[in-house]
Amino acid sequence: MRICIVGAGAIGGWLGAKLIQAGAEVTMIARGSHLAAIIEHGLTVEYRDGRREVVRPALATSDMTVAGPHDVVIVAVKAQSLPTLAAPMRALYGPDTAVVYAQNGIPWWYFFRHGGPYEGRRIEAVDPGGVIAAHTEIERVIGCVVYPAAAIERPGVIRHIEGNRFTLGEPDGSRSERVVRLSKLLESVGLRAPVKTDIRNEIWLKLWGNLSFNPISALTRATIDRIIADQGTYNLAATMMAEAQQVAEQLGIRFPVSIERRIRMAEEIGAHKTSMLQDIEAKRPTEIDALLGAVVELAELTGTPTPTLRAIYAVTSLLDRINCES
Repeated sequence: MRICIVGAGAIGGWLGAKLIQAGAEVTMIARGSHLAAIIEHGLTVEYRDGRREVVRPALATSDMTVAGPHDVVIVAVKAQSLPTLAAPMRALYGPDTAVVYAQNGIPWWYFFRHGGPYEGRRIEAVDPGGVIAAHTEIERVIGCVVYPAAAIERPGVIRHIEGNRFTLGEPDGSRSERVVRLSKLLESVGLRAPVKTDIRNEIWLKLWGNLSFNPISALTRATIDRIIADQGTYNLAATMMAEAQQVAEQLGIRFPVSIERRIRMAEEIGAHKTSMLQDIEAKRPTEIDALLGAVVELAELTGTPTPTLRAIYAVTSLLDRINCES
């Protein structure tokens, strides 16, 4: 199977390394010093137990036209980067290429092959102007909820922090041959890759934590354990999650755990900097629109009051803009 990783950073690079070990022919799309290191030395993955693995992709490049068509394209860039990549990514598509979106937040395809009253509706926060939908046939899409945590230690070296689950699902809820085949490939190298017939429920379960802890951490510079230990920020996170739950339930989502249990699940990660805090510290654009802006947009769509989410979205969005200007 020929698989292209678009965005071979921390998560994309680690997943690509596992796929190489599974016997796939893997292309890695990256850039800058990270790409140069992969080309020269291969990609190194370091684990908490001291293990160290080095893999070499079949091709590492920044040019998608050089890469050409693949059987599967796994998109592991952050959501805010996707609109500018949608057109050049077409060079990676053949007639039957599947595109797996391994990203955080509400995906651009959320209402496509949805079957509900909002079927086909575009979410402006994650697909401004409809540019992604214009360049991507919905039949290609496979949803993916990413649970592992990883970081780029230095160019060409990825540190795996924890987790091994990549939940997969077709937008229409079917157990297609292609999604089952991809699941089996991932599981062959020790990853957990369950196929869900309700992938949107899984998206919301992951998002529940991201939409609260990520912006709070960006605003306070606190790690997850400190946010939970402080009663004020604990209550703020719980309030944000309650408002988000009301929005999701208007869309037919059912949460399998309570807010308190979801917070305790996040607590297990410990003294971890969220990806949004890492982006703020590195002066990179954040995923605030995919994690929170899209939820505020869905709240407007469903007529659901979300005063806390709106307030946190406003101040975090301003922080994001100022941070990128400085």
